[in-house]
Amino acid sequence: MALRCDLIIREATLIDGTGAPRRRGDIGVTGDRIVALGDLSAASADREVMAGGRVVAPGFIDAHTHDDQVVLCGPACMLCKTSQGVTTVVTGNCGISLAPVPMKERPPAPLDGVCAPEWWIFDSFAAYAERLRDTPSSVNTLALIGHMSLRVGAMGRDTDRPASDGEAERMRKQLAQALAEGAAGFSTGLFYPPSKHAPTDEVIAVAEALRGTGGLYVTHMRNEAEGVLDSIEETLRIGEAVGAPVVISHHKCAQPENHGRSVETLPLIARHAERYPVAFDVYPYTASSTSLAARKPRPDVPVQITTSVPHPEMAGRMLSDIAAGWGCTLEEAAQRLMPGGGVFHNMAEEDVRRIMAHPLSMIGSDGGPLAKQPHPRLWGTFPRVLGQYSRELGLFSLETAVHKMTGRTAAVFGIPDRGVLREGAFADLVMFDPDTVRDRATFSEPRQLADGIVETWVNGQSVYTHAGGASDTPAGRLLRREAD
Repeated sequence: MALRCDLIIREATLIDGTGAPRRRGDIGVTGDRIVALGDLSAASADREVMAGGRVVAPGFIDAHTHDDQVVLCGPACMLCKTSQGVTTVVTGNCGISLAPVPMKERPPAPLDGVCAPEWWIFDSFAAYAERLRDTPSSVNTLALIGHMSLRVGAMGRDTDRPASDGEAERMRKQLAQALAEGAAGFSTGLFYPPSKHAPTDEVIAVAEALRGTGGLYVTHMRNEAEGVLDSIEETLRIGEAVGAPVVISHHKCAQPENHGRSVETLPLIARHAERYPVAFDVYPYTASSTSLAARKPRPDVPVQITTSVPHPEMAGRMLSDIAAGWGCTLEEAAQRLMPGGGVFHNMAEEDVRRIMAHPLSMIGSDGGPLAKQPHPRLWGTFPRVLGQYSRELGLFSLETAVHKMTGRTAAVFGIPDRGVLREGAFADLVMFDPDTVRDRATFSEPRQLADGIVETWVNGQSVYTHAGGASDTPAGRLLRREAD
């Protein structure tokens, strides 16, 4: 009897996510799984899509997001991701997670920029997971637990000091419970004020909850500028102390005086990787974005305002122009704009390319979905890698680009049966035109749909088409990490 599928995509260029060479063929889907690959001319389906040689790849996995809140807000809220071909997001990064700490007042920066004050209502990861199951997103979610959230919960506003043994133990117990309830690991943001006074030993004490669980240690390191090498060493010390695989978040060499230092950082990370599991994510831009409270403004680092609570009308404007208009210093203007966020043009293109091309890299957007004028990475990261860095600049092959967004990420984060095209894998898929795919989001107009992303499927269900936009299909699921 001839094979009957729910969906067949015919005459596709298949890039399977492993880094293997592309090949022509068809792909058959039934339910939420891929059931056949190759010549399916004898098979039929309820829906047949003619790819016409366009690429079909595993859906992209965004290795670094702050989508903790927006995944709870309905399928349409994830258009910024599904329109890029993203089918899975990793949340809870940089030490910030919406669970397991409820907050009755506005949390300190940068927590307030990731999740709105009224959303800090989850007293356990189980409660957060239940909400996500009750109101599914259009994308899959893998969630980390943030040290900064735990720290504010245990210490209140008194975070300008190391935690006491009792406070660290409270954090460890909360993390252990969250891991048992399905969280994938522990993240830190040691660069930020609520966590910067946490010594290494405190982080290790909390991270002890990871021991024996297979959970990840994921970190926005203490210093990505002049102290970047010491921070890499600290990061590995923490991971090794508790036996947890390490992921360095959005690896960069920040600030003009550190440009070019990826020639030092990458060999150091690679040497560690020879004996211990360590990976890093990167976004394809020379500008970062974070809270205005995180960095003291300086004249040689242009800053564009993404959001301001007291002055929302300033979103999109340059801090230098605002300061000139107000007749004050950059620092005074930043203070008047807080709480708020900005885009900081503080990296070098040579470092971005070198880091992205490294075999240990994965792609993560680090986008800020709540910002009034977000960094364009929220809407453009994945098409930008495919179009600008792979096709136009030839930094790596299309197969390698896809691998960095799919199979490699799934392996690092322990997401089984995703990130690859093979029989039995989940049908998280993207179809795109390799000749036209590109980002259109810019710093002045960041909310722009990419070109060339034709359709995105999550668990076998269509969640985005270029012609029709986002569907209202709640196809996403909460995923669990499975360690080796």
